[in-house]
Amino acid sequence: MLYQRKLLHTIRKMIRSREILVLTGMRQVGKTTLYRMIFDEIKSSNKAFLDLENPVEQKVFEEMDYSNILSNLGKFGIHTNSRAYVFLDEIQAMPEVVRAVKYLHDHYDIKFFLTGSSSFYLKNLFPESLAGRKFIFELFPLDFEEFLVFKNVPHTFANGFRQKAKNKNFIAYEKTKKYYEEYVQYGGFPAVVLGKSREEKELKLKDVFTSYFEKDVKTLADFREIKAFRDLVLLLMQRIGSKIEIAKLSSEVGVSRETVYSFLSFLEHTYFVNFITPLSRNVDREVSGGRKVYVCDTGLVNHFAKVSEGSVFENAVFLNLKKYGKIQFYQKRIGAEIDFIVNEKTAFEAKLKGVESDYRKLEKASRALDINQYYLITRDFLEKPYAVPAYEI
Repeated sequence: MLYQRKLLHTIRKMIRSREILVLTGMRQVGKTTLYRMIFDEIKSSNKAFLDLENPVEQKVFEEMDYSNILSNLGKFGIHTNSRAYVFLDEIQAMPEVVRAVKYLHDHYDIKFFLTGSSSFYLKNLFPESLAGRKFIFELFPLDFEEFLVFKNVPHTFANGFRQKAKNKNFIAYEKTKKYYEEYVQYGGFPAVVLGKSREEKELKLKDVFTSYFEKDVKTLADFREIKAFRDLVLLLMQRIGSKIEIAKLSSEVGVSRETVYSFLSFLEHTYFVNFITPLSRNVDREVSGGRKVYVCDTGLVNHFAKVSEGSVFENAVFLNLKKYGKIQFYQKRIGAEIDFIVNEKTAFEAKLKGVESDYRKLEKASRALDINQYYLITRDFLEKPYAVPAYEI
């Protein structure tokens, strides 16, 4: 059974547009499946789906004269009598294909759908001449709303955090609790979510991690210190929700600061980690610098690192909040701090349980920043008007 991702609806609206559609994200987040669904929905026989990791299908584009590529595509049923739809999966396996795509896009009525597993590569892959010719979409592991869809669990999510806090009820919490626990434990990679047993889920997580190293790190990066890179990844997993200190990471991993910076850049641009920056008002000179780190999936964290329950929960909250906009944090050198601030307008503190004093601290820090909306996001049910259950975000 195929399950629809939320991004499917957005891309579906773009089918008839002229622009090239590019779908990027980590491996095994479901890019190919999503495009297969789009492919099947297109009511035309003038379409083709090619996997550029397949050497045979790469040969279609191995032509000096790009017009010959059109002839090669004819063997897959593509013609110019009507609009053609061409899906190219894993374009990072054949970067030179982009020039051919541009040529065919400009000279024929061909709608291209491209996928690639690394923004680090893709965002430097397209020449400036493609400006105005493409839309780029990013696909991530499932958020909790999508997780429930994959589990065939109906649940209506309220719009806006005020409504989420107001509409919560204990019965819904009890019905959803075990699913949220599973989501935090094993994460949101589709194959992991659909695994039938703990053993199968853990094998799938191992496969995700191995695939990242074998197909992204070793293929796309030019790192000589692969072991140091691996050690840095494991260190970052242990420090989720903490500010990174380059000097300490450099010392612990045993490479230069410049190398650490290059590692971090690669990790960020291949979607493995996320960094958030502190919110600073001009009048506030006490805000600490540095970025906080979060990992792309809590299942990977739980499987490959030993991290506190609270830190893993905070990471899960971050992954579900980021769809709402830009996320920052606030932290003075001494005193006030706020876990997450979304679009500089709404503040959140992630707590397993949450108590009144947590809210009062958040309220004080938020008002000092002229932020008028602030909530505790809690794992356990908290019957307070300022509390939003984690399963609701």
